[in-house]
Amino acid sequence: MALIKRMLACGMAAALAVLGAAPAVAAAPHVEDLGVPLEDVLLIGGVVAPGPGGRTVLWGASSGAPAHLNAVDPVTGGEVARHDLPGAGGSWAVDAALDGSVYAGTYGDGRLYRWTDQGGVQDLGRPLPSENFIWSVAAGEGATVYGGTSPGGRLFAYDPASGVRDYGRLSPAHAYVRSVSYAGGKVYAGTEAPAAVFEIDAASGAVRRLPTPDGLDPAGKWAYDVNAAGGFLYVRYGGASPGPLHVWDIAAGRWTDMLDAAHGLDVSPPDDAGAVYLVKGGELVRYDPRTKATTQTGVPVTGRVANTRGIGWAELGLPDYPGKSVVGLLWRGLMFRYNPQTGAKSFLQTAVKGEPIDVTALAEGPDGRMYAGGFLNGGFAALDPKTGKREEFHTFSQSEDMTAHDGKLYIGAYPEARVYAYDPRLPWNSTEYSPSPEPGPAANPARLFDLAADKQIRPRALASAGRYLAAGTMPDLGELGGVLAVWDPRTGTLKHAQRNVVEDQSIVSLAYRDGVLYGGTSIYSGQSATPPTQPEAKLFAWSVKESRLLWEIVPAPGKPAVPALAFDDRGRLWGIAGGEVFAVSTAARKVIERVTLSGSTNASGQLAFNRRDRTLYGAHAGQYVFSLDPRTGRHAVLRQGPVHQLAVHGSGDVYFAEGSRLLRLTRQQTR
Repeated sequence: MALIKRMLACGMAAALAVLGAAPAVAAAPHVEDLGVPLEDVLLIGGVVAPGPGGRTVLWGASSGAPAHLNAVDPVTGGEVARHDLPGAGGSWAVDAALDGSVYAGTYGDGRLYRWTDQGGVQDLGRPLPSENFIWSVAAGEGATVYGGTSPGGRLFAYDPASGVRDYGRLSPAHAYVRSVSYAGGKVYAGTEAPAAVFEIDAASGAVRRLPTPDGLDPAGKWAYDVNAAGGFLYVRYGGASPGPLHVWDIAAGRWTDMLDAAHGLDVSPPDDAGAVYLVKGGELVRYDPRTKATTQTGVPVTGRVANTRGIGWAELGLPDYPGKSVVGLLWRGLMFRYNPQTGAKSFLQTAVKGEPIDVTALAEGPDGRMYAGGFLNGGFAALDPKTGKREEFHTFSQSEDMTAHDGKLYIGAYPEARVYAYDPRLPWNSTEYSPSPEPGPAANPARLFDLAADKQIRPRALASAGRYLAAGTMPDLGELGGVLAVWDPRTGTLKHAQRNVVEDQSIVSLAYRDGVLYGGTSIYSGQSATPPTQPEAKLFAWSVKESRLLWEIVPAPGKPAVPALAFDDRGRLWGIAGGEVFAVSTAARKVIERVTLSGSTNASGQLAFNRRDRTLYGAHAGQYVFSLDPRTGRHAVLRQGPVHQLAVHGSGDVYFAEGSRLLRLTRQQTR
C-alpha cells in the first residue's frame, strides 16, 4: 500500500519560458521538529495459532515502518513476542502452517516472511519479482503456503523444501488475487471487481471458475474474503464494509446459502458440530452450514470497521471460560472473547504497540489550531499553533484532504469518498471510529455524504467556495473520471455532483475565487491498476452559481496531474506540475509565467500562498521544500527531505511533513 500511495501522489510538469534565476539553496533555516503527531495501532492480517513454546496466541500484523508481527496472550492481552518485518509497511496476509510455522505476506515490496519457534522470523524475499503486494496467504499441507498478489493477479506456493511455485495469472481480466484459502488439495482464490472465485488444483495447477451465486451481480464487487472451513467455502462479496456472505458446499459443488451483512475478514475454524463463528450485523454469531441456523452470542462488534483480524479457538483457563473459547483481534488492537458453554464474553485492549503514521493532510482549523490526518492507520490530531505541541489525538479514517469552512473543519476520508464536518467547539464523538456501547451526543465529526454510488474512492481536494463546500474526487478500481461535488451546509444537501467534468480525469486540486471553482486534474484513477485514457492533465473553471463548466486548458503539456493550486494576492492562479510551477491569468485563460524546478519531475507536489510575506511555499516531488516570490520568480530550496504535505498557517508559519514527522518554519525564518 505504501507503493499505491506513492503511485497515487498527484503532480505535473511542463516547460515554456523559465522565469527568474536558477534556484538558490537558501541558508539552512532553523526548522522546528514537532515530532510525530499521529500514532496508532492498525492490525490488518491475523490468525489464532501456536506461538512461542507452543502456547496458543493471537498473531497479528501491525502496520508501521517497519511492520511488526505480534503475538498476543489471549488470557491477559499481553505481548508474547514482537518481530520486525523489515522492508514491509504492513500485512493483510497472515496464516499458520500445519508444521507450526507462521507466514506473513506483505505490501510495499511484496515480501514473504516465515516465523518458526526455533529460528524466529526469516525474510524469504519476494516470491514473485513482478508483484509488490501479497494480499492473502493460506496454509496448505505441511509447511506449504499459498499466496495471492497484485498487480499481476497471480497465485504462488512456497515450500521451504522446494521453494516458490508460480501458478501464473488466474484471469486476464483481473489484476488482484484478493483472498486465498485451501482445502483438500484445492486452492480457492477471489478477485477484485467483477468478482470471481477460482478453484485451482494445487498439484496440477488446473484452474476452473466457480459459478457466480444466483442473483449476485459481480460488477463493482470483490470476492473480498474467501474462507474454507469444515467442507464449506465462505465467500464474502463487496469490500471493507459488511456484505453478503455466500456458502459453497465443496462436496456438492453448489451454493447452498447466503447471509446478509456479514463482516470480514475471516470465519473461525469449525466447532465440533461443524459450525463457524463470524461477525454479522455488528455481532459475533454462530452459523451452522448444514442446518443454516444462525445463533446470536450477544457479543457486539461495532464501529465502521468491525472486521476480525484473526479468529479462532483458545483454552483460557479462566473461571467463566471452561474448555475452548472463541477469541479474535479487532483492527485497533482490541481483543474479544466468548465461551460457548457459559456465554461469558469480554473485550480486552491488548499490548500491541502503536506505530507512527505518515501525515497525508494538513490544514489550519477554524479555531486557529493546526490539524493533521494520516495514511492507512488514519488518526486525527490538533496542535497548538504557538507551542507546536499536540493537544488532541483521536482514532479516525485515512484522510485525503482537510479545509476550514464557516466555523468547521471538513475532512475528506478514504475509502468511498466520504466527507465529514468537525466542529472544534464540541466534544469529539466518532460513532464510527471510537464507538461507545452507550448512546452519546451527536456524531462529531458528522458524516455528511459519500460518493460511493458514483464509484468514487478518494476525496482528494476540498475547498471553501463562498457559502458552499466543494470536493473533488478520484474513482475506484476499474473506473476513470472523478466527481465535482458542491455541498450546501445550510440545507445539508448536495447542490451539485457531476462526474467527468473533465472526461476520464480525476479532480485532485481546487481553488475558489469570485464565484468560480478552479480545478486541477489527474489522468489517473484512485487505484493504480486502472490505466489512463488521457495523455495529460487539465485545469478547468466551473461556475458555482450556474453549475456549469466555463473553460478548460492544458496548463502543463505532457504532465499527468496538477496536484495543487493557490491564488496569490494579485489574483493570479498558481499551480505545480511535475517539475514546474506556473501562473495562470484566469481572465485570459492561459498560462502567463513558468518556473522550472530542479530535481525530479514526478507527479507529486504541494503549493500554498503565505499572505504574511506574500510568498508561495511548496513541496516538490518528495525532495524538498521551496519558496517562490510570485513577483520575480526567484525561488530557493529551504530544506531537502521527503516532503509530500505542506500548509501555511495564518500566522505565517509553514508546516510540512516528512513521513510521520511534522516540522515547522516560523514566519520570521521564512521571510
